[in-house]
Amino acid sequence: MTLIKYIDANGTEYAVEAAPGISVMEAAVKNGVPGIDGDCGGAAACATCHVYVDPEWIGTTGPAAEGLEQSMLEFAEDVTDQSRLACQIIVADNLDGLVLKLPEKQH
Repeated sequence: MTLIKYIDANGTEYAVEAAPGISVMEAAVKNGVPGIDGDCGGAAACATCHVYVDPEWIGTTGPAAEGLEQSMLEFAEDVTDQSRLACQIIVADNLDGLVLKLPEKQH
């Protein structure tokens, strides 16, 4: 299992153990992390799973993918260079301890 930490705009941390192969959006939804809705079910079609990857982890997760992910982020508010759609980040062993921050607008 891989530990993923979600931090909301108030600084509350939600630590989730996730199985490799699922998205960090799916892990959040299954564990009741508030602020990540995943309305489209992970199809990168809604931006309701917008997260900020902690700067220490962006090199591991990579930036938002060109094309669909970047296009969907255009519909999100307060997008930065650390913005990703959680449905596009797949849990893997090298992401153990990953820190994701949730936008204030999704609070």
